[in-house]
Amino acid sequence: MELDTTIVERVAALSGSMISHGLARGSMIAVAIADGVGVGFATDDRQWAMHAAQPAEVVRAIESALRPRWIWWNNETASVLIRAGLRVATCWDVAAVHRVLFGGWRAEPAMAWAALHGLGADAIPGMGQLDLLTGSGDDGTDFDDPVRPDRHLRPEWVSGLWSTSPERLARWATVAVTACDLQRTRLAELEVGGDPAATARSESAAELLCAELQIDGLPIDVAVAESIIGAAAGERPGSEKEAAQQRASRDAAVLEHAPLGGDRDLRNPAHVKALLGRVGIDVTSTRAWRLEPFREANPFVDALLTWRKAERISTTYGYAWLASHVGSDGKLRGAWTGCDGAAGRMTALAGLHNLPAEMRPAIVAEPGHVFVRADLGQIEPRVLAAVSGDPALANATAADDLYAPIAKRLGVERPIAKVAVLAAMYGQTSGAAGQALRGLEAAYPVAMRYLCDADESGQAGTDIRTFGGRLIRMSQTTDGTESPSAVAGRGRFARNAVVQGAAAELFKAWAVIVRARIAWTGAIIVLCLHDELLVHVPAEHGSTVARLLDDCLQEASQRWAPAGNVRFVADTGIIQRWSDAKP
Repeated sequence: MELDTTIVERVAALSGSMISHGLARGSMIAVAIADGVGVGFATDDRQWAMHAAQPAEVVRAIESALRPRWIWWNNETASVLIRAGLRVATCWDVAAVHRVLFGGWRAEPAMAWAALHGLGADAIPGMGQLDLLTGSGDDGTDFDDPVRPDRHLRPEWVSGLWSTSPERLARWATVAVTACDLQRTRLAELEVGGDPAATARSESAAELLCAELQIDGLPIDVAVAESIIGAAAGERPGSEKEAAQQRASRDAAVLEHAPLGGDRDLRNPAHVKALLGRVGIDVTSTRAWRLEPFREANPFVDALLTWRKAERISTTYGYAWLASHVGSDGKLRGAWTGCDGAAGRMTALAGLHNLPAEMRPAIVAEPGHVFVRADLGQIEPRVLAAVSGDPALANATAADDLYAPIAKRLGVERPIAKVAVLAAMYGQTSGAAGQALRGLEAAYPVAMRYLCDADESGQAGTDIRTFGGRLIRMSQTTDGTESPSAVAGRGRFARNAVVQGAAAELFKAWAVIVRARIAWTGAIIVLCLHDELLVHVPAEHGSTVARLLDDCLQEASQRWAPAGNVRFVADTGIIQRWSDAKP
């Protein structure tokens, strides 16, 4: 949308004012916007405010002139800009950095501000009566200062007072600058193996990417999806009675192989375990991986495992799921976050992170486009080599298959070496894994010590930090009633979290570099799945983007672990459907 001449002149004057005050390309500028109200900007020593019906257009002009690193409280600002057609290059997301510094998932402005000022979360003030238009309380108090005398943010500002005038937008941006400055100071004080400031920048960009993922959506062929659902669940039911009949029919195909009598609810794990026992199969749990070895032993097991796949599609990924999450443009959408609140992995709602393999044929590139899919190879042991600084394990990463040199060093078969490495990272110490683990301790003592230190911290209930600086909270009871198994479980979580958390940092650094490098091609990232990127690309740029993904991985790994002695690899391919990717 074009701006009128008056606004163009005012924006030009605003840009000139910023440049005259020493702001250059890449400077840090806070922004707060409200449609129909205006936009506020702030730096460490100055603020600007402008009324504008389309404030995103003002931001666009500043982005073009200065390409700043935008400071904002969370990615809601990014979402507003993206919906207005503006995708900025870089940002500093206060909420994302708060999660790095203080752990957990909650990161609203009042909590982030309180943490930076050493104020307890339980003391954050609640909202009282306020006229948001006048900014006055019942006692006539002036609320134009967003910070209270007790240093907490005013709840009235947090609740929306900041968005009621251009001047207040500028003040809200100024407070964000203060929060950013305090965060940068905290990050500089951390003593970890990586670069916390770099982590903050990539985590911020990951939240920017999350806003784009949620708005762009994942291309899905609805007709193919419906055919897959139909094969598993039957035709779309016309009523609840028909849906119940379909469920009963699916159940009957399994129960005909089950013993008669007793409880026979296939959706009740206790009933299923009892039925398994009555056909001579004694298992500690009814998870699929536990039952898979018995598939040929009894037809009930085979029928049960087949039923579970169909049941998952018909219930979690059925017709209602399509209706709820697929738009008229044929895009599957769900909310995204750059941090799961634990070790820091990206997550999504609407089933985007758990799509069953059976549904992948429905994920199809649009006409004139392809997918470029890249999956990081053996990422966890390679990350362990980097974060631990173990030179022997780093040497093993030179191989395309690092389990081969590990197996040779241990004098065991490759499958045993793989089990040993995974057991070390997941805290399994019994059986064959335990025997192989002892070999690892002798062959790779630095890496094993790194994991053991994390385990001991977890058992003690001591918070830990990842290689890049993310705080991972540990909890323990204070009355001494914890069971040994609970303590051991916390240790296993900690030893895995330092690897998973670091892997998440590397993955996000890779993803945001990819986002920046592919922009000129018109390609966009449409899925971030654990260690896998799926990029939607104009067909003529498919080969170029595939090369860029590999180049970006090397750039990301060099930035994330500058020692450069650990090799990271990805399996990259150009496909039309997600199901075309190699398993």
